[in-house]
Amino acid sequence: MDFSNIERYILEVRSAMEGLDTLTIQRVIEVIYNAYLNDQQVFIMGNGGSASTASHFACDLGKGTIVEGKKRFRVMSLNDNMALITAFSNDYGYEHVFSEQLKNLVQRNDVIIAISATGNSMNVLRAVEYAKDRQAYVIAFLGFNGGKLKKMANEYIHVENYNYGQVEDIHMLLSHMISQCLKEYIEKDSGNMGAK
Repeated sequence: MDFSNIERYILEVRSAMEGLDTLTIQRVIEVIYNAYLNDQQVFIMGNGGSASTASHFACDLGKGTIVEGKKRFRVMSLNDNMALITAFSNDYGYEHVFSEQLKNLVQRNDVIIAISATGNSMNVLRAVEYAKDRQAYVIAFLGFNGGKLKKMANEYIHVENYNYGQVEDIHMLLSHMISQCLKEYIEKDSGNMGAK
């Protein structure tokens, strides 16, 4: 049995990881941390595998960053209310499932994290457009050539790779990395931020 495809996959993921811009990742962490400090909401969304990443990332920010005695992140995944998703999809079309949820929730200076391998998912683009109209800050996790979302986001992390699985692997790694760095920030913060 030939296992060269395993080695190739690992090498390709490693190469894509090495191409990440660490300064951009640091800026993204700072934006999310400032949202935390200022009691802003963080909304996360994606389609397919990126929907799972959105849910996982919301879990990591909501639970994985908890520090006893400190306030917690206000975060939610827009992928997790199936009743809302199907209602909006049925009545308005699938391209509106995220933007219609944001109309209920988003406020100025909230943070939107849009996860899309191609950067061209219409429901994500519509939500980002609405969020920017409401003066929210948009972070994108991208792959491929970045698509339309690359030009719309305030900040983006671009995985230069055209394999869906490998792009999604790295997006998940980023969610873990960012969450753990944020927890360290919260642990080191000596300010008077009582748990809420």
